[in-house]
This record gives sequence, C-alpha cells and structure tokens, in this order.
Amino acid sequence: MATPFPTDQIADRVERLLLRHAELQRTNALLADQVTALTQERDSLKSRLSAARARVDALLERLPAAAPPTKEAE
Repeated sequence: MATPFPTDQIADRVERLLLRHAELQRTNALLADQVTALTQERDSLKSRLSAARARVDALLERLPAAAPPTKEAE
C-alpha cells in the first residue's frame, strides 16, 4: 500500500500544478494570437492571389486569338 503524502507535500504539488496551469494558459493565449494573425495573413494573401488571377485572366483575354500556322512558319 502506498504511503500517503503529508499535507505539505500535497500543498507543494498543488502549487506547482497551479503554476503550470497559469503557464499553459499564457502559452495558449499567445498561440491563439498567432493563429489569429496567421489567419488574417492567409486571408490577405488569398485575396491578393485572387486579384492577381483576375488581372492575368483579363490580360489573357486581351491577347489576340492564335492565327493558324502559315506555310512560311513551318
């Protein structure tokens, strides 16, 4: 049978758990901030990519249609 912890050992362990919990809460808050920042950056990049695609599509539509090859080109 295991020896029961004295009260002071239990109190020390609880104190360490509370400190670890507070540390994990701070880390979680920092990670949540990073997720928010990265999500905003991703959305901005997706928007820029969409705008760039639209510009390329518009430029492609302005190109003349390909003429059939002539005998001189062969």
